[in-house]
Amino acid sequence: MKIAETVTFGGGGLDRAEDLRRHPDMLAAMPARTLPLWRGKPLLGPGRDCLAWLDGHAWAGMGHPILLGRDGDHALFARDVSALDVVGAREGVGAFLDPSEQTHPDLPEGCAFAELRAVMTGLSPRDAEIAATAKGVLEWHRTHGFCANCGLPTQPGKAGWMRACAGCVRMHFPRTDPVVIMLVTRGDHVLLGRSPAWPEGMFSCLAGFMEPGETLESAVRREVWEETGIRVGAVRYLSSQPWPFPGSLMLGAHGSAVSETIEIDPEEIEEAIWLSREDLAEVFEGRHPRVRAARPGAIARFLLWNWLADRLD
Repeated sequence: MKIAETVTFGGGGLDRAEDLRRHPDMLAAMPARTLPLWRGKPLLGPGRDCLAWLDGHAWAGMGHPILLGRDGDHALFARDVSALDVVGAREGVGAFLDPSEQTHPDLPEGCAFAELRAVMTGLSPRDAEIAATAKGVLEWHRTHGFCANCGLPTQPGKAGWMRACAGCVRMHFPRTDPVVIMLVTRGDHVLLGRSPAWPEGMFSCLAGFMEPGETLESAVRREVWEETGIRVGAVRYLSSQPWPFPGSLMLGAHGSAVSETIEIDPEEIEEAIWLSREDLAEVFEGRHPRVRAARPGAIARFLLWNWLADRLD
């Protein structure tokens, strides 16, 4: 897919400076900028359309600095400041789409911590990649404080890209969970489904976690069959999207259905439907009587929109 990297969180061109992770002396000699995150919410500028960087190692007493990359002669860090006593509404914090914002007297005027889902489509590709990286790695640190092998506490190393266990000497590295997300079509119709936890009317492409020993193609066929009873033949890769909610890599694929009778598994999804191109056009125009489009920024919307526009090549 020629426009694959135009998906949200894709193609930002961040210099991740892996060489600096292995040379703490070089890293320490560089000027730094810090992106603080409060409960996974990055600090944003007054217009909420760009990240807000603080000079140096701001709030050095909180969390562990994570090297995000290099910008010219500056090293870019993320830091978890969830212990900070912020100002702002707490209602909605941690919700599917958190509308609240928080600030602090020591922050630049107009800056605030805001939910990444709510602002991701307004960020530049580079800022979006940085924010996704920071959120994903900090969440991994939050949930991996103990060794999975022996249970003892682990300590961060390699500029935040590793955790080491002093007990069994195991080294643990950030992991990403691969998820297949499928644009399944049959002629001029596309298959959509919905989870019972989703907002009323919201439908999207089918998706599911890959299993050990599975190829992308096999995972697509298995997930579609399990959820809807539809058999899929040819499968091809289209695009991928880092999805730090909390730590997935969405692998977008196009599957050609060889059957059309839907038999859902109610433990997997609430409903599945076939929509024609005309129906999908109405969905994107907001005129469909019962189906709402997948949310902006999600790879599902990206795949559906480009199928509608005949731009999958």
